[in-house]
Amino acid sequence: MAKGEDAVRRKKNKKLRKKNNSTSSVSAKVAAVIAAKKRRKAGKRRMCQGMCFSLPTPDDPFNDRSGKEEFKTKGPKKKTRSKPKDETVQLNGKCEAGKKGAVGGRNIAQKSNDLLRENIVQGPDCDISEFPSKFVFWCLSSIENALRLDDAYTDGEGNSFFLNPWGLEFLRCYSSGNDLMDTSGNSATTEQIAWTVSSAADTFVRKEKEGLSFSDPFLLFLVPSQEKAVQVRTVCKPLKSVGIHTVSIHPGAPLDHQIQGLKTCEPEFLVSTPERLLELVSMKAIDISGVSMLVIDGLNTICSSGHTDTIKSIKKCISGNPRLVIFNDCFSHMSIPMVRYLLTGSICRLSLNNSITSLSSCIIQSVKVCTSEDKVVKSIEALDQFQSSCTQNSNMLFILRKDVKCHKLVKTIESKGCSISLDSDAASFNDSVDSDSRAAVSAIYLENLSTMDLGTYDVVVLPSFVPSMDTYVHILTKMARQSVNGVLHSFLTKRDTELAAPLIKVLEQCGQEVPQTLQDLHHTSNMLED
Repeated sequence: MAKGEDAVRRKKNKKLRKKNNSTSSVSAKVAAVIAAKKRRKAGKRRMCQGMCFSLPTPDDPFNDRSGKEEFKTKGPKKKTRSKPKDETVQLNGKCEAGKKGAVGGRNIAQKSNDLLRENIVQGPDCDISEFPSKFVFWCLSSIENALRLDDAYTDGEGNSFFLNPWGLEFLRCYSSGNDLMDTSGNSATTEQIAWTVSSAADTFVRKEKEGLSFSDPFLLFLVPSQEKAVQVRTVCKPLKSVGIHTVSIHPGAPLDHQIQGLKTCEPEFLVSTPERLLELVSMKAIDISGVSMLVIDGLNTICSSGHTDTIKSIKKCISGNPRLVIFNDCFSHMSIPMVRYLLTGSICRLSLNNSITSLSSCIIQSVKVCTSEDKVVKSIEALDQFQSSCTQNSNMLFILRKDVKCHKLVKTIESKGCSISLDSDAASFNDSVDSDSRAAVSAIYLENLSTMDLGTYDVVVLPSFVPSMDTYVHILTKMARQSVNGVLHSFLTKRDTELAAPLIKVLEQCGQEVPQTLQDLHHTSNMLED
């Protein structure tokens, strides 16, 4: 039976009254959509709603667990004695917790524990050579974003810091624990500075997590100019969010202002020009005795400006053995003595430039023109000089030629207490450092050179010059890979006149001195051609 209009109207009004009186003024479907949106904004979506989203929390800053609670097992409670505050490990003096600019008494471990929970493991430091820690990537990302936001990054526009091959190679060398020397021949770029300070920040936070506390700057970054100091300070500025403060010191600011600033702030990273830093140290405005890492950018520029003694004085003010990273902006032989003063142990050479000048950096090429009889005498003089000044783990190699008589030289070397074996099966004798880590002297025929690892030899002697420049360049670029004390002795005679010109070219290209006797030999070859 059909309903009348009044019945239909009453039923419709009843639904409207029921809807208006309900708690929700929308349909169930719309209410579900609104509720899902609220949960999404609050970071509390249900597991069944694919593409689950949750906000980062202090316990999970990188959102690796996707909002899930970490599964914890209850273990037996251990009775531990509360550790008094006075037992906090201090390095190089006590911290003053109440100073302005100091974060928690210089101890940021408590603040950064949650942030670094996933990437800093308990116990020994994890190896970052294969995969850098998340904290290093976080630092690089923060620095890159800040620089691009301020339009301060122009060195590699469009390229990400993470894709920089130099940075990955730097991290591999940095994890070895040795000092580093960049041999590219340029000052540090923005990317290189970012990778350096990010790795230093990672090391600093790890040590803070272990309970160590620093009263002096952890990183000292020496630069040649005020402009470079501002650049490094700009790169380090984003690290302030994790409690790493950076202070820049240069002659562009009043000395009194810098002294007052250092009294109210204890920086973790210190960027400075050498002359202003030494001035503040002499006035006891800052203490750098506890510096753990020393980075020097533009070493040749600093030395050319007459600050060689200043660098030495700063190095003496640092107690202990700080980690060194050197960017040498020139291949001139004038900076070699300073490099050797700073880098006394094993090093890692770092450069993506495969040029002769880069690979032969800090290797002295000693070239002498003499007679066949004098070659033996001068070769023995090189041996005596090596034995009198060599250090532990130093090696010396004689490269002999089968087509040139060397019986007299071998006998003389044996008389010096060296045992030589030049059999074809045994290309060298005493090829590696012995168990006592004493200096070793080896010999090899040129024909067997491919079987020898030249990288472990600091001093190489060519009693009879090699027949081609390709062989000379191979020896020059492969020797002394772990040291800055490399010396390549070469002895030429009148029969080597054809090689004088290309040898002079290599010496000039590497910034080495060209001896007058070699130039005379070159002129002689030109006269013979005429």
